[in-house]
Amino acid sequence: MGWLEALVLGLVQGLTEFLPISSSAHLRITAAFAGWGDPGAAFTAVTQIGTETAVVIYFRKDLLRFIKGFFRTLASPKKWMADQDSKMAWLLIIGTLPIAVLGLLFEDEISHAFRDLRLIAFTLILFGVLLGIADKIGAKQRKLDDLTPPHGLAYGFAQAMALIPGVSRSGGTTTAGLLMGYRRESAAEYAFLLAMPAVFASGFYKLTDIGGDNSPPWGPTIFATVISFFVGYAVIAWLMKYIKTRTFTPFVIYRVALGLALLLLVMFGALDPNAGPVV
Repeated sequence: MGWLEALVLGLVQGLTEFLPISSSAHLRITAAFAGWGDPGAAFTAVTQIGTETAVVIYFRKDLLRFIKGFFRTLASPKKWMADQDSKMAWLLIIGTLPIAVLGLLFEDEISHAFRDLRLIAFTLILFGVLLGIADKIGAKQRKLDDLTPPHGLAYGFAQAMALIPGVSRSGGTTTAGLLMGYRRESAAEYAFLLAMPAVFASGFYKLTDIGGDNSPPWGPTIFATVISFFVGYAVIAWLMKYIKTRTFTPFVIYRVALGLALLLLVMFGALDPNAGPVV
């Protein structure tokens, strides 16, 4: 992997991580179209550290409250639902359990079988349609104050679906929130917050896979991670304003169009579904 490739992939990661269109799918597709090797699951996981750092900074005031709430409950564990901040802290932990367990169970598939472009095309279309349906029928009345343990766990399983490129971590989690009656901005905010434990854990876990003989080198990977941080922060700020007054319809149309185009390219032999070895 060269520096230009890292620049492009860092921009793609930052632009697509928080939009409900799947950053892992776009990294995979960009590399395939450019004729580059598949950047791989490790590169994706590590560059996501950059975008999640943007989440930490953007929501720093909320996170500080949640951390304080968490430590308050350590003295009185039975009172973890006593106030909103302590409840949110524990619900973020509960919501992280599904992706932590499934990520370890399907680690090999995530790195290989799940990166087939046909599967990515299918998930782009299917979960795009589901997002559109959820945005249309969701009651959009609940706020984060209304979050319950069952809802937190449901969010968690939705996030775990994003282990398959094309689902979208933010898109899948937001879809679940909309179907449970949460407002767009509340569903999106919780999706961003819920991603942090899993993304940081995955990113640091995959650090050992960077710099090897068959993996991206350290320099370009760090460069791409820094680029993704700055671009990702700008995207968060824009998206949180956008969804207060707009629907997710443009993203649904984009996902379906991209998925169909990808399927056609593979079907007519213009693109190998396994294009590009992992490098």
